[in-house]
Amino acid sequence: MVATTPFIVPSLPINYGESRVLLRDIDWTVYEILLSARKEHRSPRFSYCNGLLEIMAPSEPHENASDLIGDFIRILTEETGLNLKSMGSTTLNRPDLDVGAEPDKCFYIKNEPLVRGKTVDLDVDPPPDLTIEVDITHTDINKNALYEKLKVPEFWRFNGRVLTIYELQEGQYQEVTISPTFPWIGKDTFYKFLADCRNNGETSAKRTLRLWVRESIQ
Repeated sequence: MVATTPFIVPSLPINYGESRVLLRDIDWTVYEILLSARKEHRSPRFSYCNGLLEIMAPSEPHENASDLIGDFIRILTEETGLNLKSMGSTTLNRPDLDVGAEPDKCFYIKNEPLVRGKTVDLDVDPPPDLTIEVDITHTDINKNALYEKLKVPEFWRFNGRVLTIYELQEGQYQEVTISPTFPWIGKDTFYKFLADCRNNGETSAKRTLRLWVRESIQ
C-alpha cells in the first residue's frame, strides 16, 4: 500500500459529490445513440465499460477540483517548457475494446508531437499520456480497468481528499508515489496548491506555484 497524505477539507455538504446513474447490459449501439442525443452538451458525462454505462452529473466541487488539477498540470508544463495538447473531457471511444470514457481532463505531453495540430483518432493515434478523474462519490465503473484497456500510461484519481497516481506497467496500473511525467514534484505540492486556492484565492495560488516551480528548476 502506498502511503498518502490527504488534503484536509472542511465538513462537506450533502450535495458535495456527483450524481450518478448506472445502467446495465447496455449495447454499444445504444451507448452511441445516447452520445448522439446529447449533441454538443458536455454534461452529463458518460463512462462505458463492457456493457455498463454510468451517467454522471458533476457538482460544483467536482468541477472546481477538475479545473484546479488542470491548472496545476498546465503550470508545471509551461514552467518546465513541456509542450501540451489539452483534450479536456473529450470522448475517448474504442468500440473494438468495448470501452468509452469522458475523463475530467486528459493531456498529451510526451506524445504531443504525434497529435499536434490534428484531431485525434484513437484508431491510429496513441491514447493521451495522462488522464484525470475526479470521483468524490462512489462509481460502479472500474475506471482503472477502463483506462488500462485504453492503455493510458498515467492515470490520476482524486476523491476530494486524496490524489492517487497510477502508472501502466505491463498492461496493469500500479499505484506510485511520484508522477512518471513529473518525477521532480511530490503530492504535497499538489495538496499545498489546493489549500492555497481555498485560503488565498486561485489567482494568488497559481502565482505562488509558478514562482515555486521556477525556483525549484533553477
